[in-house]
Amino acid sequence: MTNRPATAAPPDDPLTLDQQVCFALVVASRGVLSLYRPLLEPMGLTHPQYLVMLALWEKDPRSVKELSEVLDLDPGTLSPLLKRLEASGLVERRRSTTDERLLAVTLTGPGRALRTKALEIPPAIVQRLGMPLDQLERLRDDLHRLMAAAATDRAGES
Repeated sequence: MTNRPATAAPPDDPLTLDQQVCFALVVASRGVLSLYRPLLEPMGLTHPQYLVMLALWEKDPRSVKELSEVLDLDPGTLSPLLKRLEASGLVERRRSTTDERLLAVTLTGPGRALRTKALEIPPAIVQRLGMPLDQLERLRDDLHRLMAAAATDRAGES
């Protein structure tokens, strides 16, 4: 084994970490999610559970299939989240009365009430990030376009 001196990649090298969209997204995601943790813990929620609750506060009830689609989670990943939320008393899962194949997820009274506490989270995140709201909104919109482009490409591979 030879000890070769480290060489710096040229600044325009497409294989440097700083040039990678995936690296920027992963590191940014970890950083932002870490800001949510201390806000969600007192509510008894993990970030994935918070996303489920957001979807249900937006529209209640929803089928497991609908939640899976709106959250872009496979049902195998979503099911344990729903079980924990149900064990916490925030949601109920019941077979649909109109179609027994569908499992409906409904907020309970405590699940609906938790929304009031959750209203504190978005402004707290904006404050913790220390970025202007309009800049964060542009970033969110850009990420939505990126998500759509990636989804379109995945659909083309099917």
